[in-house]
Amino acid sequence: MTQEKWGQLRKKLLKTVGQNNYKSWIEPLEFASLEGGVAEFTVPTNFLGNYVSQNFSDLILYELNNAGARVQRLTFQVSANSTLQPRSRDSIAEPVYARSGEGAQPAGKPTELFQAAPLDSRFTFDSFVVGKPNELAHAAARRVSEGGPVTFNPLFLYGGVGLGKTHLMHAIAWELRARQPDLNVLYLSAEQFMYRFVQALRERKMMDFKHLFRSVDVLMVDDVQFIAGKDSTQEEFFHTFNALVDQNKQIIISADRAPGEIKQMEDRVRSRLQCGLVVDLHPTDYELRLGVLLSKVEQYRNTYPGLTIADGVLEFLAQRISTNVRVLEGALTRLFAFASLVGRPIDMELTQDCLSDVLRASERKITVEEIQRQVADYYNIRMSDIIGPKRLRSYARPRQVAMYLAKQLTSRSLPEIGRRFGGRDHTTVMHGVRRIEELKSTDGQIAEDVEMLRRVLEA
Repeated sequence: MTQEKWGQLRKKLLKTVGQNNYKSWIEPLEFASLEGGVAEFTVPTNFLGNYVSQNFSDLILYELNNAGARVQRLTFQVSANSTLQPRSRDSIAEPVYARSGEGAQPAGKPTELFQAAPLDSRFTFDSFVVGKPNELAHAAARRVSEGGPVTFNPLFLYGGVGLGKTHLMHAIAWELRARQPDLNVLYLSAEQFMYRFVQALRERKMMDFKHLFRSVDVLMVDDVQFIAGKDSTQEEFFHTFNALVDQNKQIIISADRAPGEIKQMEDRVRSRLQCGLVVDLHPTDYELRLGVLLSKVEQYRNTYPGLTIADGVLEFLAQRISTNVRVLEGALTRLFAFASLVGRPIDMELTQDCLSDVLRASERKITVEEIQRQVADYYNIRMSDIIGPKRLRSYARPRQVAMYLAKQLTSRSLPEIGRRFGGRDHTTVMHGVRRIEELKSTDGQIAEDVEMLRRVLEA
């Protein structure tokens, strides 16, 4: 029996047991020797060896003997080189070895194997750009990543696509593993949780499933809205949640909306999700988008040495591509690659040529009239009061908010905006925009009003 033959047998086992079982239980086996009818394998953990012995030994024996090897029994020995530490940032494709809390095992020795979701080495706190829209979420994630006493459970992060939820989730996992290598941190998507649950039901291994998820120190579930409407999965998630909270274990959840806004989520699950700290990652503002671009440019300095970028290009991109940071980063990546290939500096002309499709897709289609109508409804005043000459504070402030949003969300010039506000001069519009910018930093109510209206208009 040779390593080559074992490699061939593993391919047959893959077809027999399926991709999932193969990844979890067969792939970690390493053939060591065959003497006196005993085939010895090295394994990463005693638990894995015991599990394979109980569930797959007959199949392996059959395939070995079918291939011509005379084997009567299998033995499994823990590899002397198996440290079972969490994955390094350079080996994110390897499986995560998780540690259970069984008292019979030596302290800190892993006893469970789980194919968790891979972590992206780019998503760390160092690479996360902080601004007003995400500073609370960042601060909360930092606190949890310190691994101290559980102060809020769960931490629930929510927001739209490309606002940084997954980045923060990965950053927390990396930081926890760096600070406490023995900590059992399990990160996965809600879809993976559901898949594991259904698989356990089908294979009648619910006790293994329950033990696995109740033995973690930190459970991180991404995109929890996925289990909405799936009653059995919600039921198991609810019991897992309660078990971990009772043990004072940290839970971190992300979703694309607030718990109360997730349709078809059971009330008791929704209530549990709301019992900790719920943090919204707001849509990015201009300053944050510009910060993201500046950070990416610094990363590209080594990849594209000598490539220059003209003044105003980053500001132009931050202004025009406003809805999704992923699209913004992708546009910059394309821009640098294109400029490098054609051997030209990155100026405004090249930017518009290279990103014409992205810029067209990102054009704001919100009209000034739509903004005026939404602001009037929000403040419960008439449209004519927004446009009209009345200077009462109850009309003037909403009017300034509408002017500010028109400047931010449309491509109209200040004179054009002024004409749509009853023929006002562009200096009046400029004053209104500046006034709202000042109030946003000092008046929490105005800041909340502007943000709420922006979301309604961009929805």
